[in-house]
Amino acid sequence: MNFVTPNKEEINPFLQLLLLLFYALLGGLIFGIIAVAITLIMYGLGLISNFDLLLAGDARYLDGFKLIQILSSIGTFIAPPIVLAWTERKRVTEFYSFKKPQLLLLILVFVIMMVSMPFMEWTVLMNQKMVLPDFLKGIERWMRMKEDGTMKVMMKLITVRSNLDFIVNLIMIAVIPAIGEELMFRGGIQRSLTRAYKNPHLAIWLTAIIFSAIHLQFYGFVPRMLLGAGFGYLYYFSGSIWYAMLAHFINNAYAVCAAFYMQKHNMPLDKADEPVGFPWYGYLISAIITIALFKFFKDSAERERKLD
Repeated sequence: MNFVTPNKEEINPFLQLLLLLFYALLGGLIFGIIAVAITLIMYGLGLISNFDLLLAGDARYLDGFKLIQILSSIGTFIAPPIVLAWTERKRVTEFYSFKKPQLLLLILVFVIMMVSMPFMEWTVLMNQKMVLPDFLKGIERWMRMKEDGTMKVMMKLITVRSNLDFIVNLIMIAVIPAIGEELMFRGGIQRSLTRAYKNPHLAIWLTAIIFSAIHLQFYGFVPRMLLGAGFGYLYYFSGSIWYAMLAHFINNAYAVCAAFYMQKHNMPLDKADEPVGFPWYGYLISAIITIALFKFFKDSAERERKLD
C-alpha cells in the first residue's frame, strides 16, 4: 500500500494535534485490550478476580504487568504518530525527519547527557523541596501519595530476577520510550506547534511542559521539563529526530543499568535516587558546560547541513 503523495499540503496543525490525541486514545485502548487478552492467556481466567494485583505490579504477575506496560506504550506513543504520518500520506522517515545521524553529533549527545547529570541532580533536589501554601496542603498530601505510589511501582518494574529481565527492562524503560515519546512529543506535538505558532522556541517549551505533565510525577516536573526541552532543541538544531531519541535512550538506560548494578551488588534499590551530593560549584560548572555543549552541537549541526 502506498501512503505517499508528493507535495501534498499538510492539514491544519491544531487538527493534527487533535488527531494525535484521538489516535493515542484509540491506540491505548486497542493495545490495552490486546495486552489484557494475552495476560488472560498467560495466567488463566482466574486473573480477572486478581486484576488489581496485576495492575499494582504484584510479583506473581510481574511479567504480565510489564507486557501491559510495553503494549500500552506502543499503542499510546508509537502507533499514533505513525498513523498521523499515514493520514498526511507521508513516509514516516520523512515526516519526522529521520535524517542520517553524524558521528560527531552522536558523540556530542552522549557527552551532553553525561555532563548535564550534576545539574539535573540539582534540579531534582530543588523540585523535591517544593512546598505548597497551607490552603493547598490537601493537594500536597495527594501529590506525595501519588509520587510514593509511582515510585513503588517503578521499584517493582526495575527489579531484575535474571539477565533476561534486564533486557526486557531496557526495552520497556529505555528503547520504547525513546522511540515512542520522541515520535509523539518532538515529532508530533512539537512539530505541529511549530507550524501553528511559527516559533520553534515556544513550541519546544510548550511540548516540554506537556511531556513532563503527562508523566504525573509532580516532584520531578522541573527536571523532566528541562529534559524535554533539551530533547526538543536537539531535534530543532539538527533537523533529525535520531539525536533526541538517543538522548532519551541514554537518560532512561542509565537508570536501568544503575538499578541492575545495584541489584547485582546487593544494594537496596530505594537508594538509587539518592543524590551524589556535588558541591555548589559542581552544579554550576555542569550547567555552564552543558549550555556550551548545546551551542557547539547547534554550530556543528549547521555545518553538517551546509555540507549536505
